[in-house]
Amino acid sequence: MFTGSIPALVTPFAEDGSFVESAFRDFVEWQITEGSTGLVPCGTTGESATMDFDEHFHVVKVCVDQAKGRVPIIAGAGSNDTRVAIRNIKAAKDAGADCALMVPPYYNRPSQEGIFRHFAAVVEACDLPVMLYNVPGRTVTDILPETMGRLVQAYPDNIVAVKDATGTLTRVSQQRAACGPAFAQLSGNDETALAFSAMGGVGCISVTANVAPRLCAEFQAAIDEEDYTGALGLQDRLFALHLAMFTDASPGPVKYAVSKVIPGFPTGLRLPMMWPNEPARAAVDAALAAAGVV
Repeated sequence: MFTGSIPALVTPFAEDGSFVESAFRDFVEWQITEGSTGLVPCGTTGESATMDFDEHFHVVKVCVDQAKGRVPIIAGAGSNDTRVAIRNIKAAKDAGADCALMVPPYYNRPSQEGIFRHFAAVVEACDLPVMLYNVPGRTVTDILPETMGRLVQAYPDNIVAVKDATGTLTRVSQQRAACGPAFAQLSGNDETALAFSAMGGVGCISVTANVAPRLCAEFQAAIDEEDYTGALGLQDRLFALHLAMFTDASPGPVKYAVSKVIPGFPTGLRLPMMWPNEPARAAVDAALAAAGVV
């Protein structure tokens, strides 16, 4: 179910911070038309941290409704409170999502046993499949390979994939050994997705795909076809864009980039996120031109 190029969608907000549903529906439609093989609403890039419960799962429902089963919907649903995470995954299922993307508890920094018990409680409370999201740079919590393997062995029908944003390529092999080669591993970093896939990954949950969905889809298709020469060419073409997405606090640069690709796209950001600074905008402009996106 989870392969290829899967954008972590930005959420269009008006200048007053309100959700612009019509723009989001158009954006979802464009992503599917351009070849994206799945969609992630309400992740980090979608500014889920600034949404309340009702708005969060309204956005998920809109995404599900617009996609109409054409691609799987992986709804952001994590929390550092296990009770809230259980409420979230139930809401994601009720909204029609195919899977829940769930970070380990952040800030409170549980032990590996605490991480295991957190996810065990979540999957025992709801049968919606879970994609783990391991991003220690944001959560200050790392799901170690042995803990991931333990979760997959205990709940093989529930813990189905990982979005690995550790940036450590050796994790792919370590997780294959712990979880088995059939366990779906997706890169959470665009810039290392080629190497990640060569080591056993099956796709990327991408920020860049918000801006260049067709190129990102073609990149993943080339890898799937073992056309590594073609994939490397696309990697070179997109590399500066991958880096430009993080030249200032995300999702500022990617929202700026989307506004260049889709004129009129709502680019409001909710505090504490800010519009990208001038050097970041210049880097995005240069990278868009180099990729031939604009």
